[in-house]
Amino acid sequence: MINLRRSTTVLAGLVVIPALLGPVPAMADEPEPAEPPRVELVLDVSGSMGARDIEGKSRISVAQQAFDEVVDALPETTQLGIRVLGATYKGENKKVGCQDTQQIVPVGPVDRTQAKDAVAGLKPTGFTPVGLALREAAEDLGSGATTRRIVLITDGEDTCAPPDPCDVARELAAQGTRLVVDTLGLAPDEKVRRQLLCIAAATGGTYTAAQSTDQLTNRIKQLVDRAQETYTRTPTVVGGSSVCEGAPLLAPGVYTDREKFSEHRWYRVPVRPGQELRASVSVALDRPVNPDYGVLLRAVATDGRELVRGVDAGSDRADVVSAGLRWSDDHEDDQDDADERDNSDGSITTAATDPEIVPPTMVCLVVSNSFAPRAGTEASPGMPVELTVDVVAASPTPKGPDLGRGWVLLALLTVAGLITGLLTGLLTRWWVATWREK
Repeated sequence: MINLRRSTTVLAGLVVIPALLGPVPAMADEPEPAEPPRVELVLDVSGSMGARDIEGKSRISVAQQAFDEVVDALPETTQLGIRVLGATYKGENKKVGCQDTQQIVPVGPVDRTQAKDAVAGLKPTGFTPVGLALREAAEDLGSGATTRRIVLITDGEDTCAPPDPCDVARELAAQGTRLVVDTLGLAPDEKVRRQLLCIAAATGGTYTAAQSTDQLTNRIKQLVDRAQETYTRTPTVVGGSSVCEGAPLLAPGVYTDREKFSEHRWYRVPVRPGQELRASVSVALDRPVNPDYGVLLRAVATDGRELVRGVDAGSDRADVVSAGLRWSDDHEDDQDDADERDNSDGSITTAATDPEIVPPTMVCLVVSNSFAPRAGTEASPGMPVELTVDVVAASPTPKGPDLGRGWVLLALLTVAGLITGLLTGLLTRWWVATWREK
């Protein structure tokens, strides 16, 4: 009978808990088996890549040099593929030239010699079917649990639309293919910049203008390295609100959102006594912004009090700005009393059967930025935001300094010091008296 009552109480508590806690927090996707990073480099080999305007070298030679250095530095676990566009057809028939895209290295474990040899023989040739190349590259990478990356290197605007590359990027994003396209522009052309920015923005990627060999090499390495750090699951899409009340309720996990210039995005996380909230945010600079900017992440109580903040700043030398924070309830002394409560009938009520005993503290997370767009920069859509939330057991706060057994050592040192002082004084008096007699 006692066991039956206890079981009934526990079941009742499980039914009551969701009703008392309010809306269920958004859950991040379940972990899936880890897969090796998959990256495809898409290189424009159209006729304009022969222009010699980067440190006195042709654009294609700069790209080839960068590829060699990147391939040499690739981690063994990376699965790399290489696709080219405008590399083979030399004629004037646009219909034929706009189908000119080939995968010269299949996606798989890196064969460094094969990859470098394949790129070394490329010569600027034909048209620029960027949209078609992106669509084919997505098929090359296939599908799976991890996010795939395409790194597009080009110096010109698509000359073969349709399909328009921006429309292709939106199409891939809408399909939920877990695909990110990062773009690198080799020519200081405003139309090219706008098109590459549009492609990157549609898929949550980044755009960078590379005007030197070092810039191109370093940026490709960064993007390939980022594929190594890609989560084993795609972050859950969530939309922050403009105020705390009614903001999305988040469970531990990884989330993605977009934030406009100088905007504040609010989210909520329930934190129980004895737990610690850990959160971090990264904002990708996927378009040109003015120097001197920052990202601010705050934990705020529902009454508006700021609990803790994390901040990071930059000056036009980073492609991602991140900040993080940790916060836990200070009233841990009441935790043991709150976990259990004796009832008048002698029974014990626990948090499992009565959630009102340990009500969670609703913490509001606020993501803010101080970015300012450069002239001509599109403000919409907002910049990619990645928010990581975790709630763990609180780390014990160190108490005041206590010598413990050190008190014994301190006493011994004190006594030894006194004895040494007395002996030194006696010896000094004896020596002085003896010296005077002489």
